[in-house]
Amino acid sequence: MKGRIFITVLCVVLLLPECRNSSKQSENLILTDADSLVSVSAAGSSADEEIFRNFSSPLETANLFQVMGVPFTQAYLATSLNASVLSGSFNQALSLGILGADLGYLNIYGKTSTSLELVSSIKKLAEGLRVGQFFDFETIKRLSLNNSNLDSLLYLSIDSYNKIDRYLREDNRGYLSSLMVAGAWIEAQYFATQVIKQYPNSLLRDRIGEQKFFLEGLIKSVQPYCEMNDQFRELCSYLGDISEKYRDVRISYTEGGTPVKTVKDGGLEITQTETSRVEMTDEQLAGIIDITGIVRNKLIANN
Repeated sequence: MKGRIFITVLCVVLLLPECRNSSKQSENLILTDADSLVSVSAAGSSADEEIFRNFSSPLETANLFQVMGVPFTQAYLATSLNASVLSGSFNQALSLGILGADLGYLNIYGKTSTSLELVSSIKKLAEGLRVGQFFDFETIKRLSLNNSNLDSLLYLSIDSYNKIDRYLREDNRGYLSSLMVAGAWIEAQYFATQVIKQYPNSLLRDRIGEQKFFLEGLIKSVQPYCEMNDQFRELCSYLGDISEKYRDVRISYTEGGTPVKTVKDGGLEITQTETSRVEMTDEQLAGIIDITGIVRNKLIANN
């Protein structure tokens, strides 16, 4: 389980890097009954172990938007979300993921001095979920005022989300962690699909296509909770709608040259290099762009 949420949040912070699993086929979203909150949370955690194990997040796409020459756009942010009026753990957890993605977007563009209000909103949501103790908000604020400390700020943000994920799952509230991941992914997907409308780019197009694999994992992650309440049913339906637009997108991977060897945590880590091929028509991309915008805007409107 360790590292799962790290990879997820890092994918958000880096804005759509290659987050993928092994070449498993898509599966339909199946709504299952839950005998109890504890049993459902345990099922979700077990599913996540398998789903996220093979995800990767190469750093080479960290600055993709900047390389493309895409300017910062305030309109992409979920400014309609008001943490002060959000109630209920579902809305708070989902919004925490969405605003976490927004904070990552601000940080990547060096808009750290303007992120303080967003940090305040995240603090309110975290405290509402009783996980505020995992955010060092004073340090985050201090780093936000100093653009030269961006790496430290990103690390601190990722570390905070890691600790929250672990705590929620140990506290039999894994469904809240899944909501955070869902909110973060949908918001990051929204950024990418909005950018590609104005700035067509083959690399970004492939990154969007590759999200089919991450979406499969996300659906499996929330699947055990789909019958928990009407809000989860609606979210599961939304994810199913996006998945339908990805149905005919084809992604294949070919192993590349010499594996990359790196030393990590005192051990040798070997990463097999590979190349991907995404087959996605303009019509399929347009459908993904449209449904992503619809779902994301419904989520921030409902909250």
